[in-house]
Amino acid sequence: MSHDTELQKSVLAELSWEPSISSAHIGVTADNGVVSLSGHVESFMEKHAAESAARRVKGVKAVAEEIEVRLPFHVKRADDEIAAAAVNRLSWDVSIPKDTVKVTVDQGWVTLSGQVEWHYQKDAAELDIRGLFGVLGVSSQITIKPQVDTANLSDQITHALHRSWFFDPKTVWVNATGGKVRLTGTVHSWHDRQVAGDTAWAAPGTTAVDNEIAVI
Repeated sequence: MSHDTELQKSVLAELSWEPSISSAHIGVTADNGVVSLSGHVESFMEKHAAESAARRVKGVKAVAEEIEVRLPFHVKRADDEIAAAAVNRLSWDVSIPKDTVKVTVDQGWVTLSGQVEWHYQKDAAELDIRGLFGVLGVSSQITIKPQVDTANLSDQITHALHRSWFFDPKTVWVNATGGKVRLTGTVHSWHDRQVAGDTAWAAPGTTAVDNEIAVI
């Protein structure tokens, strides 16, 4: 049995194992470690969960996600209802500064805009919206507020990575220009790659992360 066939079976098994996903209508193919997901699910949160589940399978190098969200009739909502629910949800999230995130809804697709100081605040806003009834997708145009002092950003991130037992200092490299960070090198799992990206985003002054670390 080929490696891709084994990988396809492993991803299907992981999708079936994940309780937040109804995997009956999700198709999986694998080609040299690149996994493609197709089919349909009943919510945007389920779609996101399927991609996350696929990425954590050993051997997956990348995921091409083409799952369609097909809302059941009883959960469909008008754009104004979704917008009102989104604004209310954001207002109750203590991690998001008041009135920093704006919401626009077009045929079930939610666009978030505005500026926050930290990446975790941007992530929190996206997470708040994913699980709302009627949402077909989320596009985040939220930006990170630039900070003045980014001269030592590369060294700070490098030191943070080296504190973690996940990383070999000889396999991951950091290059920062202003607040824009570029990560290169290799790791052994998608989880390690994600941890590296999260570490870079946690540094004061980071406004963008280009994660080019390869999974081998």
